[in-house]
Amino acid sequence: MLFRRRPWTRKFGDAVRGLSRALRSQSSFLVHLSVAAAVVVAAAVLRVSAGEWGLLAVAIAGVLAAEVFNSALESLARAFGPARNPRIRDALDMASAAVLVTAGGAVAVGLAVFGPRLVALFADW
Repeated sequence: MLFRRRPWTRKFGDAVRGLSRALRSQSSFLVHLSVAAAVVVAAAVLRVSAGEWGLLAVAIAGVLAAEVFNSALESLARAFGPARNPRIRDALDMASAAVLVTAGGAVAVGLAVFGPRLVALFADW
């Protein structure tokens, strides 16, 4: 079977559909998105530098991308039915671990960016 090339508009449309599906079907994606919004607000209020904005953006994108990959694997696993397969379970656990690792990295970035500002803010009290 030959695959036809898809135009860029179709590729972006499919990507938006996938993002929409992740938003609608995964409560954990909404949690990560809410935390990301809070980080953006905090960064604006605390007036972080351009470099710090970049670090925060990469951390946020990493966590959201890991969550989308995790959601994609969960969806694919459900396509095989409800049967318990230890290899599928392992793959899903590893995908969840990837989200955990990226979230931990994002927390480290957040502490590096916001930590000194918060310490200075509370030191004045």
